[in-house]
Amino acid sequence: KLMQANNCMACHMIDKRKYGPQFNEIAEKYTNDKAAVSKLAAKIKAGGTGVWGEDYMPPQPQVSDANALAMAELILALTPKK
Repeated sequence: KLMQANNCMACHMIDKRKYGPQFNEIAEKYTNDKAAVSKLAAKIKAGGTGVWGEDYMPPQPQVSDANALAMAELILALTPKK
C-alpha cells in the first residue's frame, strides 16, 4: 500500500520491467551494500539517472523520510533476481 500510495508502481514492478528497474533487480544490485537503505531512501526523495541506464527517476520530495526508509527496506527485503 505504501508503494502504491506514493506512485512507485507507475514506473516499477516487483518482478517485471516497466519504466524503471524491477524491485527484484534493485534488491540484487544492493545485496551486499550495508548503506543501501539510506542510499535508496535518498534516491527516492531526490530522483536521478544513470544508475540503470538512461531511465530517469523523478524526485519524490513529498515522501517523508520515514516512508522513504520504509520503502527502501521493503525493496531490499525482496528476493534478488537470479
